[in-house]
Amino acid sequence: MNDVTHLKPRRRGRARWLIAAAVVVVVLGTGSVVILTRVSSATPVKEAAPPAAETAEVVKTDLSEEEEADGTLGYGDESVVGGRKPGTITSLPAAGATLTRCQAVYGVDAKPVPLFYGTLPFYRDLAAGVDDGADVKQLEENLKACGFGGFGTPDKKFTSATAAALKKWQKSLGLEQTGAFGQGDVVLAAGELRVSAVQAKPGSPAQGEVLKTSGTVRSVQVKLDAAKQGLAQQGAKASVTINGKTTPGTITDVGRTAVEGKDAAGQDDGKPKITVAVQLDDPSVAGSLDSAPATVRFTKDVHQGVLAVPVGALLALAEGGYAVEVDENGSRRLLAVRTGLFSGGKVEVSGTGLAAGMRVVTTS
Repeated sequence: MNDVTHLKPRRRGRARWLIAAAVVVVVLGTGSVVILTRVSSATPVKEAAPPAAETAEVVKTDLSEEEEADGTLGYGDESVVGGRKPGTITSLPAAGATLTRCQAVYGVDAKPVPLFYGTLPFYRDLAAGVDDGADVKQLEENLKACGFGGFGTPDKKFTSATAAALKKWQKSLGLEQTGAFGQGDVVLAAGELRVSAVQAKPGSPAQGEVLKTSGTVRSVQVKLDAAKQGLAQQGAKASVTINGKTTPGTITDVGRTAVEGKDAAGQDDGKPKITVAVQLDDPSVAGSLDSAPATVRFTKDVHQGVLAVPVGALLALAEGGYAVEVDENGSRRLLAVRTGLFSGGKVEVSGTGLAAGMRVVTTS
């Protein structure tokens, strides 16, 4: 497309200014003789200069199209810790506490129930004579991590060395040194736990709901329309805004199971949702908040190395389409453009004669 100064923009504000300027010229022209005869010895009268227009540079940049979704800052889904050891609850952690491997989670009959790491539930008691199994290896891995080894590399065999390590561990906790391991002797989790709520009370039966726990790292959980799952790729970046502050985030988990979505009233909205977890690159943005609403922007499309101007620089033409008004040292001309991606107050533009570094008149 070429220089199109013959085109007529539909932006009325500038048309009114041009008309007003024309009227001033006519008035000054018809009254010039009178003015000159009356102020022949005075300072010459200067015409008022038109107000300077705001301009912006045409830049070459990358623009991205984003999709917004609502989320909630928190520590992820909660899990219930159920007591499996008979007795009476005698001690409990505080809500908000972080628990690590080997550390006591709660107490039963004045004896600690520690945290072990693993993903295979302890489904049987372990002692000399049991069949080989992955649960034995998991037990040995935890004993070794807590400082009680002597059985070599953890494996699936329960040996006398395993029993000896168990006795040392039991002694350290003030437990009866049996050399056998019971299913309810520990709390099992995949990693560190954060106590999100305390369910039981001291003096209550130990077999029942004791605690609620969550992950230890704050992240934003987004209920994303399942149809838009392609927007969220594990490891990709997303933008997160909390309390008016924005930080980049990393998508750490993308749900693969869709559930019915809820509207503001808690009713099914007919749109299946998946849960997407986004971890903040800068956790300080969230301050000390445990929970807060958040807005997450997923990148939908990226146009690299394109020319862009502020959206306010676009002029809608009477003939249809758009133009920009190029300012060249005070001289202006219209240049027809094609628009592309709109993003963050800027718009992608292209057209014959348009180049980075030009200045265009804009309203914003």
